[in-house]
Order: sequence, then structure tokens, then C-alpha cells
Amino acid sequence: MLLLQKPKLLRWTQHARFKMRFYGLSEARVKRIIHSPKRVEEGIAPKTVAVMQAAGSAKHPYELWAMVQRTRQGTSNKGQVTKVISAWRYPGVTKPRSEIVLLNARKEFSEFSGKMNEKEANKVRVTFLTKVIHR
Repeated sequence: MLLLQKPKLLRWTQHARFKMRFYGLSEARVKRIIHSPKRVEEGIAPKTVAVMQAAGSAKHPYELWAMVQRTRQGTSNKGQVTKVISAWRYPGVTKPRSEIVLLNARKEFSEFSGKMNEKEANKVRVTFLTKVIHR
């Protein structure tokens, strides 16, 4: 008897779809990054996670990143919804928690937060700065 798992629910932001198109990433590839990451780090935005998979060849390596946020679905605890905020391709190999990844993620987040109103963006910036200072 074959048991099928319930598919995990993914929500895609317009920003993520734009970046996927820009970097030539398919929806299936981003799902693979999320479900089988080589490295998981704390995201640059509050309550987010950045996941990475290595790709390319030994001579020309690169990394594929996705930033996701997991939230509960509705008021019940039936399942979680994973919101894909952004996806990008980084040329080269980064060290875990290196400044390069943080700078790239800050750039992505600033593009995403540009769609927020000013009050929300300031609140997010203050939260981010307190996390960076306390590390």
C-alpha cells in the first residue's frame, strides 16, 4: 500500500516570482531548495529563515538561496503555510553567516520592504538592528 503525504502548502509573493524569473529558477527548483537545504540560517527579516543549496561545478560554483516564513494556517493548528518571500542565485561560495550573504539579503529585504508603509518599515528596521547589535 502506497501512502501519500499531504503536500505542503506554499504561498508565493510577487517579489519571489519576479526574482525567480530574473535568476531563471523554476518553482520546482525553489521547492527543492526549501525541502532539502544544505544550510539553514536566520533570515534578515523578522521571523524568516534563509535556506541554501550549492549548485554549479567545481570550477564555477554558485549557491541558490530562498527566504521563507512559516506561519500557522488559520486559527486551527491543522498545518503550516510556508510563504516564499524571495529567491536568488549567489555567484560563488559563502561561509556560514558571512557578511556577503547578509549584505545581499539586506538588499533583497530592502526591495521587499519598499512595498510596506513607512511605519511598518521602521518597526522592522529597529527589530533587525537590535538583533544585529546583540550578536
